[in-house]
Order: sequence, then C-alpha cells, then structure tokens
Amino acid sequence: MVLQKLNLILLIVIMLLKQVVKTNLHLSISNIAPSFSSCSSSLFQNIQRHSSSSVMRAIQQDEFGGPEKLCLGNASIPEPSKNEVLVKIFGTAVNRADCLMCKGAYPGQKKNSKPDILGLEMSGKVHSVGLASTKWTIGDRVMGLLPKGGYAEYAAIDENHVMAVPDGLSLHEAGGIPEVWLTAYQLLHFVGNVKENDIVLIHGGGSGVGTAAVQLVRLAGAIPIVTAGTKDKIDTCLSLGAKNGFNYKEGEFAPGVLEATGGVNLILDCVGGSFWKQNVACLAPEGTWVNYGLLGGANIDGPILGLLLAKRASLLTTTLKSRSNEYKARLISEFSRNALPYFVKPAIVHGQEIRLKPIIDKEFKLESASDAHRHVLGNKNIGKVLLIVQDEKD
Repeated sequence: MVLQKLNLILLIVIMLLKQVVKTNLHLSISNIAPSFSSCSSSLFQNIQRHSSSSVMRAIQQDEFGGPEKLCLGNASIPEPSKNEVLVKIFGTAVNRADCLMCKGAYPGQKKNSKPDILGLEMSGKVHSVGLASTKWTIGDRVMGLLPKGGYAEYAAIDENHVMAVPDGLSLHEAGGIPEVWLTAYQLLHFVGNVKENDIVLIHGGGSGVGTAAVQLVRLAGAIPIVTAGTKDKIDTCLSLGAKNGFNYKEGEFAPGVLEATGGVNLILDCVGGSFWKQNVACLAPEGTWVNYGLLGGANIDGPILGLLLAKRASLLTTTLKSRSNEYKARLISEFSRNALPYFVKPAIVHGQEIRLKPIIDKEFKLESASDAHRHVLGNKNIGKVLLIVQDEKD
C-alpha cells in the first residue's frame, strides 16, 4: 500500500516537472521571437509594442489569399549587408502589386513558398549602416524602393535604392512616393521616351501612378490626358494639369480622345486586354503604347498586329519589381536628379510653374493593412493609400 502511494506521488511529480519544463521552454521561445510568428495564434491578434531590440512588428500572412489573410505579428529585425542601410520605417503604402502578391497572383511569384512580408516602398530614418555603406548616415530622412518587407518597423535596403526625403514633406507622405513616382518616371523616360509636346494618354489617371504621371508629363513639357472611372478622379487630374479627361464607364473613350487630339503619341496603360482596340485607335502614326498592368485582362482576340503595323506603332511592356538592382539604381539616380528637386521648388515649363506633390487619398494604421487593401481593391482611392507604421515623433 505504501509502495503504491509512493509510486503515485512520484508519477505526479514527474508530470509536474514535465509541465514546468514545457512552460519554460514555451516562454523561452516566445522571448526569443521567431522570424515569422503564426498569424493564426491568438497571441498576435492584439499584439503590443515590445521591448526586445531584435524583434519588430510586421504584417504577415500564413497563406496566400485576400486581405483577410493579413495580420500583425512579430518578425526579426533584418541585418543590413555591407552595402545596405537599415531604415526605421515611419510610413509605407499599399500598391496594386501588393494586393496581387497577397493572393500569390503577381507575375513570376512562387506560390509554393511561404508569403513574404509585403511592401514595395517605405520612408523613415537611417537606423544603422552596413560596413561598406558610405552614402547615408544615421538619422538621415530617407525613402526607398523595396523588393518586399515595407509593412514592418524596419527594412534593410540597398544604399543605392534610397533617396532623400524632400524638405517640407512628412515622412508619412514620403512613404507614398517611391513606387508610383519611379514607375511613372520609368514609363515615360526609360520605356516610352517621352518628348516635348507629345500627347500622352494615361489610363487610371486617378491612381497613384496616374496622378504622378500627369505631373511628370507636364514636367517633361508634354501634354497629359487621362481616363478614369469617376468624375472626382477626372477632376483631380484636371486640377493637376491634365488637358482632358474621359470617363470610361460612360462609354468608349477613343472617339473623345481622337476628337480632342487627332491621335496620341504615347499611352501609359495599366488595363490591357479590354482597352486594346481603343488604344490602337487612339495612337497617332508611329505612336507608342506602353503596357504595365492587366487590370482588364491579358487576352486579346483580334488583328492587333495588323492594326499596329498599319500605324508603324510600337507596343512595349514593362514591370519594375523584377528589374535588376543596377537598373533600379540608375532609375532612382535619374529621378533624384531630374524630378525630386521639384517637390521643393517649382520648375518653369512653357512659362508655367510646376511643383510636384504626392496625392494622398487615405491613411491607415499598420495593423489595419487588411482594411487598406480592401480600400484599394474597391477602386475607392484617388492617389495613394498610406500605412502609418509609427508616429514621426517616435
């Protein structure tokens, strides 16, 4: 009888010891903080700021899908390589590409891999620099182009992919500049070879890229006209200097474009398939059609080659995310030299003052990234939708 009681007591002690070890191990693992915390864990549904110097807040997802898959979790702060800088992020923004990557639907994206932290741009302050980095110093106000990782408190970035934030702009506003302004600059100057007095048709005029392109077309001494889906979006573009605007939801835009212009020299097209016939119709002889998105589908059924050939026109396609680091560095360098100064002081073009400005539609807190995605997917925005990562006074 005594032996049985001893065995029972021993069994209870062993069970208690196992529980203590398990609890301590769990706490130890939680304190270390893995690189990717589980979004499904209730521990991270209402995550608070932490004191660990190696851990940051970041938006994550367990699997590809819609905005509902995004949640706030913990991630390890990245270490900058020798030619990188580590930036403490204050602002970032939601782009169409982020929405596609969230679903695993971005061209070339590997669907069998774990989703990365989203975010193709950011603004903030340099927190530390790599061993061979010489362009920036700690505390510099910067913004930059990222391959991923902007929806977080810190990001490591190639020093050549960083630009100074113009005086007079907040770090939050600057978070909405890199991706769309560099895209628009690339479309116009690196791909479309815009020339003075060209007439440029910009689809999605009310978008982030569209509102940037309207201003950059004017800066180049060319003439912007736009299509958009609401009167408010068209009015915004007209206030930025677009000469004409056409609501594609009210009927075909090609007749109005041709009546107003006689034919356009350059088209910036984020729509694709559903606009192809009207695009070809709008092109002037030897005009250029630059496609950079497929919101209207990828398929075309018709004699597109014959129609382009008859006009000796060019159809070019481009993306930015998949470009080489060298290409992005050259793009950022030229944009910094030829456009960035005019966020601070006006340029005089054809006798008119032109001062560049980011168009901000709405701001969301980082933890509300899913709501920000829904806002963009609903085509509700005019200009950029920002994610505020932390207050500028932090």
